[in-house]
Amino acid sequence: MKVTVNSKKGLKASLSVLIDKKDIQKKLEEKLVELQTKVQLKGFRPGKVPPQVIKNQFGKAIYGEVIDGILKETSTKAIEDNKIKVAGQPKINLKTFGEGKDLDYTIEMDILPDVKLKPLDKIKATNYEINVESDLVEKRLKELAKNQQNFSDKKEGEQSSMGDLIIFDYIATVEGKKFEGNEGKKIQLVLGKDLFIKGFDEQLVGVKINNNKSVKVKLPENYPKKDLANKQATFDCKVTGLRKPIEVKIDDELGKKLGAKDLNDLKNLIKKQIQHQYQHTLETITKRKILEQIEKSYEVDLPENLVEQETKILTQNLKKEDLEKNKIQNNKLAKSRIKTGLILNEIGIKNNLKVNETEIQNEIQKQIKSMPGQEKMVMDYYQKNQNAVASLRGALYEEKVIDLIKTKIKLDKKTINTKEAEEILKNISEVSKNPRSSKFKKQQKKTKKNQKK
Repeated sequence: MKVTVNSKKGLKASLSVLIDKKDIQKKLEEKLVELQTKVQLKGFRPGKVPPQVIKNQFGKAIYGEVIDGILKETSTKAIEDNKIKVAGQPKINLKTFGEGKDLDYTIEMDILPDVKLKPLDKIKATNYEINVESDLVEKRLKELAKNQQNFSDKKEGEQSSMGDLIIFDYIATVEGKKFEGNEGKKIQLVLGKDLFIKGFDEQLVGVKINNNKSVKVKLPENYPKKDLANKQATFDCKVTGLRKPIEVKIDDELGKKLGAKDLNDLKNLIKKQIQHQYQHTLETITKRKILEQIEKSYEVDLPENLVEQETKILTQNLKKEDLEKNKIQNNKLAKSRIKTGLILNEIGIKNNLKVNETEIQNEIQKQIKSMPGQEKMVMDYYQKNQNAVASLRGALYEEKVIDLIKTKIKLDKKTINTKEAEEILKNISEVSKNPRSSKFKKQQKKTKKNQKK
């Protein structure tokens, strides 16, 4: 194989590759020998078909298959030997080919830019530790207890009130006529939760067991039968059961019922859960701030084909009018993502960071455990979808790079409570929703000032 670098300027490269006809002939002969064990032709015993007969019968197809294999193998080697980082799919142009001839072709490709890494010690960010207030844990504990609500039968003659569990049968009509699905048996409602039809619960307040009650309500706009939507319906209800709520004791038994060792353990689990919720969101914000600073500190030329591909991915679900309306913004976002990805990848390469199969399998198992009852679905998703595995590998790799970056930047550690965390999240939300706000302008001025420094 003879390889010539025709040009390598900017983000474009061109190689010429020449494969000797003798090497091609050798590959063809090897292929014919391989096919002897597979081809079955009338008049010949299995495995005894002469190579020349196979060639006469399937010559063009065999030659095409061999050339495809040679092109894949030699083009990959030519690119690797010349240490070219390809951006996207290379374009192969055949110049001369055919049986008994040398294979002469060119490879045209976009290439990735060289990224010269800069020191990270000027990057600043804050790593937050969350201190969860005891009153918030108690509040969450009461909510959990409320969701474990138990009920006991009311005495005969007692009336229903808000918060009671009422059990009833009904027959419904619209304009005096029955309709499909107009009957219900042993329906259970906790009065006041308004989970059936709006305005239904309040009309069942004050009833007793064995009472008949006519309830009139307007069927909702999203009622399955469109011809009945927004129409007045009458539900003739027969009350068959009435139960009052029992206050759930917040004690060790509740803790055990909810999977903890005791009440203290349950409180610790609630505290950790709240911490994790805030921590995860704040870590995302910290990561975004780090990446914004890194991106702004580099000037990188980007291959247009990658920008186009990334823009298509970002806009694949957008309507045509939204596509045109946000064209500049989407292009800018695509460039930002590619640029950041190139920088992070270079940091990972320079620091020999890799993601092994064990780490991928551990992450898949973590996802499986977080989705009880859907284990097989999650496993099948990754087994049948190699793109999903590649995406997971990419996410884990990026996480490793970010963790490394955090060890090299000025990372302040700050302990805050949940109220302070809420304020940070609120401010971030306001800035992102309203780019003309005073907070956004202040942030812009601060960024420009830092850049001048």
